[in-house]
Amino acid sequence: MRPAGAPSSFVPNLTYNLHNAMKRFLLTVLLATACFTASFAQSREIYESPQFKTLSKNHKQLAILPFAVTMTTKRLPKGMTAETVREQELQEGKNIQSALHSYFLKHQESDHFTVGFQDINKTNTLLAKAGITPDNVATKTSEELAQLLGVDGVVSGSFVTDKPLSDGAAVAMTVLVGVSGPTNSGRTSISINDGATGELLWKYDKSLSRGLGSDTSTIINAIMRKCSKMFPYARS
Repeated sequence: MRPAGAPSSFVPNLTYNLHNAMKRFLLTVLLATACFTASFAQSREIYESPQFKTLSKNHKQLAILPFAVTMTTKRLPKGMTAETVREQELQEGKNIQSALHSYFLKHQESDHFTVGFQDINKTNTLLAKAGITPDNVATKTSEELAQLLGVDGVVSGSFVTDKPLSDGAAVAMTVLVGVSGPTNSGRTSISINDGATGELLWKYDKSLSRGLGSDTSTIINAIMRKCSKMFPYARS
């Protein structure tokens, strides 16, 4: 029933206005939920220690270790053996180490890094002389590694992919954005530990999806672009 004296169009107009108001309300809720979800997902990808500023205030140089690469294939491709897969894992670990080092050097000035990065040839030579290999490096603490390498902190990481790489093949890992996307085929993790205490200062975890047509440098550049604004040694 419409109010006395109200025009006959009153009820349809009221219904239309209520419908539009409800649509605007639902849209606002959906947008707010999406923003919260994306923010929550990002916060889970990057960890920074509450003690970072205190522990890192005197840091001058970091060393980047070869990454621990794992290829989790259930069936070996034709012509490959477990030994060749392991060789590729070790080589890819050094490739990622080199690509990450190159990234830091190229962005040293533009991102105003407050630390330097030890030459990876020196890092790998010192590790080899001490008998430290990818197979036994996990038996050493961050403090021991930092002391051996003469640095203030240690950058390490892992890279897990679902298929081994055939010789000469290139791998592109496209960093997933948002909260949905294609089925994950890999995951990378980058950590920085304090050399004096061994404390975890910063960690970045990211899921990756596979595609062809790129190389390790492209993978690292894509990963670092996603977390560069949150890299703790970048001076704002």
